[in-house]
Amino acid sequence: MHRKPDGSWDKSRLPSRHTTEGPSRAPHRSYYYAMGLGSREIAQPFVGVASCWNEAAPCNTALMRQAHAAAEGVKRAGGTPREFCTITVTDGIAMGHEGMRSSLVSREVIADSVELTMRGHAYDALIGVAGCDKSLPGMMMAMLRLNVPSAFIYGGSILPGSWHGRDVTVQDVFEGVGKHSAGQMSLEDLCDLEQHACPGDGACGGQYTANTMACVSEAIGLALPLSSALPAAYLHRDQYAEATGEAVMALLERNLRPRDICTREAFENAAVVVAATGGSTNGGLHLPAMAHEAGIRFTLRDVAEIMKKTPYLADLMPGGRYPAKKMGEAGGVPMLLRTLLDAGLIHGDCMTVTGKTIRENLEGVVFDETQDVIRPVSNPLSPTGGVVGLWGSLAPDGAIVKVAGLKHTKHRGPARVFDGEEACFAAVESRQYNEGDVLVIRYEGPRGGPGMREMLSTTAAIYGQGVENIALITDGRFSGATRGLCIGHVGPEAAAGGPIGLVKDGDIIAIDADAGTIELEVSPAELEHRRREWTPRRTNYQSGALWKFAQGVGPAHLGAVTHPGAEAETHVYADL
Repeated sequence: MHRKPDGSWDKSRLPSRHTTEGPSRAPHRSYYYAMGLGSREIAQPFVGVASCWNEAAPCNTALMRQAHAAAEGVKRAGGTPREFCTITVTDGIAMGHEGMRSSLVSREVIADSVELTMRGHAYDALIGVAGCDKSLPGMMMAMLRLNVPSAFIYGGSILPGSWHGRDVTVQDVFEGVGKHSAGQMSLEDLCDLEQHACPGDGACGGQYTANTMACVSEAIGLALPLSSALPAAYLHRDQYAEATGEAVMALLERNLRPRDICTREAFENAAVVVAATGGSTNGGLHLPAMAHEAGIRFTLRDVAEIMKKTPYLADLMPGGRYPAKKMGEAGGVPMLLRTLLDAGLIHGDCMTVTGKTIRENLEGVVFDETQDVIRPVSNPLSPTGGVVGLWGSLAPDGAIVKVAGLKHTKHRGPARVFDGEEACFAAVESRQYNEGDVLVIRYEGPRGGPGMREMLSTTAAIYGQGVENIALITDGRFSGATRGLCIGHVGPEAAAGGPIGLVKDGDIIAIDADAGTIELEVSPAELEHRRREWTPRRTNYQSGALWKFAQGVGPAHLGAVTHPGAEAETHVYADL
């Protein structure tokens, strides 16, 4: 579409014409000459190569290398790459303290900053390189928002650590804190474990949020097949990055855009893959947010309905046996998609960044019966998905729980209420709770936190203490590494006057993850009385980025988004 008969590029419909074409743009071109470009490069399409590189955590340290490789692929295919970086807030380091309030907010900042860079400099296409929990959805949200030809590349998982002859991940360290507080692990062992759990570059090495969203990037069609399989430390990952650079140029030539790829059916495929891999509950937050950017209404209920019908197939940590590296060795997402497609559980006709459909991409892929990481649909780990939605009087807008590998799926007990995670963590660390309790952490929602913090420090401590007959409920979030009966995203949140804000110590709460229910056993009359007495709480964040986020953020079941989305658009950047 954008090629002339002589093979040169016709930029008359491309955004970069606004900065590179005609006499009036001589000043703009002078900047490009200053950076070493020649007239041929300036006449080519400009491709933004956005990376979330930083030294905050190992999930990000290999991204610059891969961004450079993607840029080489763009050059080889006749484009002009323009590399830039955006932020990441890394959950593993933000976990368990005030820093976690920045995490979900960073998803919006990533999407916004990529949008602003692309708009400000009129780039024609986008490659996104990301490696951490919020940077993956944030980057894909930017692609859907801008709707220029785009392709995503995951930075790769970390290799598992080795400790006392077994594979370990950072989750073992979080749970080790609980074991230590329960007297089941010495301080010397805990300190030794922390030095062996994370051996180098890459995102947390189980089916936690980063790897869950990496699988989504392939399943939804925005990433090349198998591109999420190799660990970050493997230098031949760079070949996938180069191929991604070449692929985005082919997309540009065909004018094949993210919203052509990410249809309603593609989002359904993504939800199937989250469930089939026992993925992070955060998939129920990020998929609605991504769909919002494309003008598709895809809520927590939609995600949960799909998950209810999806078998749990991938035996991955934290609920299963294997680290993320093993899934790649077993054939990765294509191997999983093969058995799902053969069983009629995904839509095979969805387009992808290869220019082919899911079904066409899977031609020649034969399910490997010799590996035992990914089960066939005929022999699932369990007949329904690893993540389920809950609704009831405590959560009229819904809640979500990961049940992958979980035996304790029903619970009824008295509430222990905590206004904020720190108070609950202190009680857990000192064992000031009883088996059978329902721990309620509230005022941690998107608005009330603000920022909807994750609670891995608390849940890992409980698990490390060996307590199973307990439940934890929050209007905040849980990490993809969380295991146990831990229910997040309860909505409406406490700050919005939701029922979770009306719970009192001793109230009986009944949870049934099999039936998908969560009930507060308090009479409607009593709840109405409490509601009349309830008053909003003022947070400590009355200025700055967290304040701005709290003013505009919507409910969790719609993705905790901060702007009206594609439904309200009067223009699309790609067509300016």
